[in-house]
Amino acid sequence: MNPDVVSAVDSGRDWSQYYASDAPTKLDFGKVKTISAAIESACLRFANQAAVTALDTTLTYRQLDRLASKFAAYLQQDLGLKKGDRLAIMLPNVLQFPIAFLAAQKIGVICVNTNPLYTPREMRHQFADSGVTAIVIMDLFLDKLEAVIKDTQIKHVIATNVADQLPVWKGFAVKAVMRFKKLIPKHNLTVHSFPRGLALGNESKLERPDIGLDDIALLQYTGGTTGLSKGAMLTQRNILANMQQIRHACWGQIEEGSETVLTALPLYHIFALTVNFIAFLAMGEHLILVPKPVPIANTIKIFKKYNITLVTGVNTLYNSINNDKEFKKLSIRSVKFALAGGMALQESVSKAWQQITGNRIVEGFGLTESSPLSHLNPLGQPPRKGSIGVPVLGTDSMVVDEKGAQVAIGEPGELLIKGPQVMAGYWQRADDTANTVKSGWLWTGDIAKMDADGYFFIVDRKKDMILVSGFNVYPNEIEEVIAAHPKVVEAAVIGLPDKTSGESVHAYVVAKDPSLSIEELRNWCKDQLTGYKRPRHIEFRESLPKTNVGKILRRELRDEALAKKAAPH
Repeated sequence: MNPDVVSAVDSGRDWSQYYASDAPTKLDFGKVKTISAAIESACLRFANQAAVTALDTTLTYRQLDRLASKFAAYLQQDLGLKKGDRLAIMLPNVLQFPIAFLAAQKIGVICVNTNPLYTPREMRHQFADSGVTAIVIMDLFLDKLEAVIKDTQIKHVIATNVADQLPVWKGFAVKAVMRFKKLIPKHNLTVHSFPRGLALGNESKLERPDIGLDDIALLQYTGGTTGLSKGAMLTQRNILANMQQIRHACWGQIEEGSETVLTALPLYHIFALTVNFIAFLAMGEHLILVPKPVPIANTIKIFKKYNITLVTGVNTLYNSINNDKEFKKLSIRSVKFALAGGMALQESVSKAWQQITGNRIVEGFGLTESSPLSHLNPLGQPPRKGSIGVPVLGTDSMVVDEKGAQVAIGEPGELLIKGPQVMAGYWQRADDTANTVKSGWLWTGDIAKMDADGYFFIVDRKKDMILVSGFNVYPNEIEEVIAAHPKVVEAAVIGLPDKTSGESVHAYVVAKDPSLSIEELRNWCKDQLTGYKRPRHIEFRESLPKTNVGKILRRELRDEALAKKAAPH
């Protein structure tokens, strides 16, 4: 079968037997056609209930909706943003994030979520590539923006302080401490104030554009398989589909309007954005945002203070929680279930969590390109060991060989996904889109297998991507940074298993100048790479293994390192 026409058939499987018997049998886009409408509906239904809490400050659903409308009016009427314009949101988990995101959705402005810890180099690429014309940014990062803004189309900089949404007395105290410690960098940018924007926003002047299911809601940047960060175009339909699929998966297992959700994963990450902020918020749940989950004591405080009933996280977060002495003493029994994604859930972590809390971690699977959820272990049944579960409602999936033909049950091959949550494509990258989405099928680049019951298991990754604490790290990017050092000839980067982060980045470097030190390289990487991307181990080599056409053999380096690690000492 030609892989370009593999979508002419489906997998031939039916996973409905694993769904709740009284749950909807299909997705419905008839009533709610936008993300904003879905959240606004919840704001009416649960108006006086707590919606979002951060830094011990809470917004009710009514307050969240009103603030978002004010900010939407400000963006539209005062700054002139219109449907289709791009707005970067570069914030940690503070109340300003949901306000800004919902505001943009109300007026059809495309959100470009940005990691607040990005270096100027990373910011420059994402802002220039997406063509953002405005940004909401924490004032702690304004100096980094100043370094790159001339290379972007950004016209409006809306700065906010961590204390802006806190009560007046508390906010004043926090800002005083920050000024005393000189935490806010100096800069020469012309900025708008986030609180001032809220004050200026006149809801009565807000004009609601016609937003359709196929309009882009956000550009979520991902490295894909090449290392060059690309913007996945996620439409209103994509996100609404995933929202419904998450609600369907939770059918009968949670109570709408009654759960308290630990949100330690950053909202700029697609996992927390769709699952926590959009899906759970649309169900009327109370989100507890954790701006800085590490040190883990910050997260443990949340368990002490709030009656957490749902948790989302990655393997490393659960591992850190499990190993905290204070958490073990709490004897938490309120959590109904915990969801894991972003990276493989280790069996030892799952067992430890269950021993401590008495509840289970349920593993799922997804990608940025699928909004993200595509597979999940059925919540009403015991999770299957090592499995990512079955496709969610409205989703088809299969495992194929290199020619696009389905492989036999239990045999490994590339995992394909098809469903309404699959992205519209990569922003301004038609070739990359064509190579990744073929007639509706998303070629994930992950090697998987399916058992006789239709459960899927991830075996390996087809490409050389490294997963550090749930974040994608691409060797090409790291190698490019290292190779740009004037004392370096070439470099190769691989990922190796790590008990703490799942995998860690290892770099092999050939130096042209013998004076080059590991410390010098570490400092070089620190200036240009976010923390999780920086090599944890650096080794100098006389040469690197290559093919006869000069391609570096990363796999050979990895096999060598694993063999050395396994050898008896």
